[in-house]
Amino acid sequence: MDYNQIIKNCEIEMEKTVSHFKEEIKKIHTGRATPVLVEDIQVDYYGSKAPLKQVASINIPEPRMIVIAPWNKDDLVSIQKAIAESDLKVNPQNDGEVIRVVLPALTEERRLEMTKVIGKEKEESRVAVRKIREDIWNEAQEMTQKGEISEDDKFRLKDKLQVVVDKVNGQLDELAKAKEEEVMKL
Repeated sequence: MDYNQIIKNCEIEMEKTVSHFKEEIKKIHTGRATPVLVEDIQVDYYGSKAPLKQVASINIPEPRMIVIAPWNKDDLVSIQKAIAESDLKVNPQNDGEVIRVVLPALTEERRLEMTKVIGKEKEESRVAVRKIREDIWNEAQEMTQKGEISEDDKFRLKDKLQVVVDKVNGQLDELAKAKEEEVMKL
């Protein structure tokens, strides 16, 4: 395996980290309703857990309201309970037909809390990127010791690896900044 293939593998792994970060920050409550906020909440469904999106339809009739219509009305109570116990910190209303979740307007304190969550998620992603870089560097050193790549190739790999890491960290910074701006302006 040459060092160009190692860089390609590294880029693929780091892109997975960026994708994971995007998914995590989508779930951050910005005061605006979106199905992403509730669709992955685990609901007790006939003795096992299932994501809400598999047991109900999720609609957004107003900018700050989510309406959840279960496929089976018997699931209303378990859906209501799952949402109430989630990280959303909302009180779902069950009218016997559907569940309504009204998202409160964000206070300044809550906005600052959300930006801290974004920062924490970004830092976790950066740690994952560093771990990938460290693993690849260790692999390159082993390959050099075994004679599979030259010392020059090892250091070229290190330089290219740093370029990839800087690019990915830049993407993470941009995504975090955009989400923070979204949270602060709504």
